[in-house]
Amino acid sequence: MTFIDQLIDLDKSLLLFLNGSDFLFLDGFFLTLTETTTWIPLFLSMLYVVIKNNNARRCLILLGLTVLLVVATDQFSSGFCKPFFHRFRPSQEPSLDGLVDMANSYKGSLYGFISGHATNTFAIATYFSLIFRNRRTSIILFIWAMMSSYSRIYLGLHYPGDILAGAFSGTIIAILFYIIFNLLSKRFCIQKENYSSLFTSTGYWIKDFLLLYIVFFATMIFLVCAGLYYTYQH
Repeated sequence: MTFIDQLIDLDKSLLLFLNGSDFLFLDGFFLTLTETTTWIPLFLSMLYVVIKNNNARRCLILLGLTVLLVVATDQFSSGFCKPFFHRFRPSQEPSLDGLVDMANSYKGSLYGFISGHATNTFAIATYFSLIFRNRRTSIILFIWAMMSSYSRIYLGLHYPGDILAGAFSGTIIAILFYIIFNLLSKRFCIQKENYSSLFTSTGYWIKDFLLLYIVFFATMIFLVCAGLYYTYQH
């Protein structure tokens, strides 16, 4: 058995260990968590922080690069990697038929390497952590990214290896986009410096992150309610 074969077997073993559960509550929790629409309020709170703390030109650069970042990570994961590597999702893998727990019997598309969810969420978490430079906000963003990524394993749609490769790729792409943002910002925007403890090192008013925290914890309460409702319905 080659080293690659050993890695694949380890990946399958980890998947079967981490995938699914016997609790309907967790099924409902992760089915809701994995939906992008669930996190729209969090994205809007981040947009609020960006708009409130930047002038129009800097906002345009930052948000324009954010859109391009999401497009780039999506195209890299789904447009390049999945068609290139042709690795079946766990839910589509014949050798795992009947072994993978799928909460709602949704199997997804045929191929799963690398995970688009992991690539996108870790890219956004990394990019805005570098932009905001606020420890608590970074922790929340990476908790969101990790939870979103794990939901794909729980639902049987990705192997742990898909997630790790996606997270790594998203992080690297985000760092590159942050470098581009810094170059464009220095070229086209007046740099403001804040030495007050009320601001982050990149000039964001720390109190403005309070809304983001409230929205995140409200979303977590919503997820708990969704899990309870799913349990009641089934």
